[in-house]
Amino acid sequence: MKKILVLTGDFAEDYETMVPFQMLEMLGYTVHTVCPGKKKGDKIKTAIHDFEGDQTYTEKPGHLFELNYSFDEVFADDYDGFVMAGGRAPEYLRLNKKVIEITKHFFEKDKPVASICHAIQILTVAKVLKGRTLTAYPTIGPEIELVGGNYKEVEPTEAVVDGNLVTSPAWPGHAAFIREFVKLLGAKIEI
Repeated sequence: MKKILVLTGDFAEDYETMVPFQMLEMLGYTVHTVCPGKKKGDKIKTAIHDFEGDQTYTEKPGHLFELNYSFDEVFADDYDGFVMAGGRAPEYLRLNKKVIEITKHFFEKDKPVASICHAIQILTVAKVLKGRTLTAYPTIGPEIELVGGNYKEVEPTEAVVDGNLVTSPAWPGHAAFIREFVKLLGAKIEI
């Protein structure tokens, strides 16, 4: 059975944590959802980001999400794929040395990585984007360009694939984002 690591944290986007977790479990993957400094059974506070016609997204309190694995017990070699939730959590998650080491591992081993919205900030700090084409929440575009990546603006419902990397601007892209990620894992979804 393939194992997927999902990285989230306090004030990660609610949908970008819960929806990939549930979709991947529904497909039969073993999914370990973790946060630095927290253990299995601990909860994180999520935030709901919405697009209501303002110049940027709005933020509201989300749900408490219970982590099902301890971050300190994570060994990147044990996982077949890596998903990173967006929201505000990546601002501080990218400062964690082990998060960066895990991220680099997945790129060095060419394992599937799915990064959405602001989670791309982790990729910029890990310095794994040079020459890569990807998308993100539009405010992250300049950061992508600064580290040698190619920012591609797409509709919020779309995903961009470049090698082992799948990206999407925000949670409206979950269907495309997860579909492309599981393709990289070798899954074939058909009705």
